[in-house]
Amino acid sequence: MAFDSLSAFLAMGGHGVYVWAAWGVTGLLLVGVVLHARAERRALLRDLRRRARRAQHHGASGAAATPVSHQEGHARES
Repeated sequence: MAFDSLSAFLAMGGHGVYVWAAWGVTGLLLVGVVLHARAERRALLRDLRRRARRAQHHGASGAAATPVSHQEGHARES
C-alpha cells in the first residue's frame, strides 16, 4: 500500500487513531514485560544469595552450601 504523503500515512485512510493506538499499546506492553522480567530476575537472585548466606551461616544439615554465581545468576554445582 502506497501513501501520497506523510499525513496520509499517519491517517491510515481514516483508521490512524486505531492503528497507532494499537501500536502504542503493544509497545507499552512489551516494555512492561521486559521491566517485569528484570525485576523478577533481580528478586530471584537476591533470594538465592540470601539463601546461600543463610545456608553457610547455619550449616544446612552438614552439607556444603551451593555458591551463587553473580555473573550467570545460576547456582553452581561443586
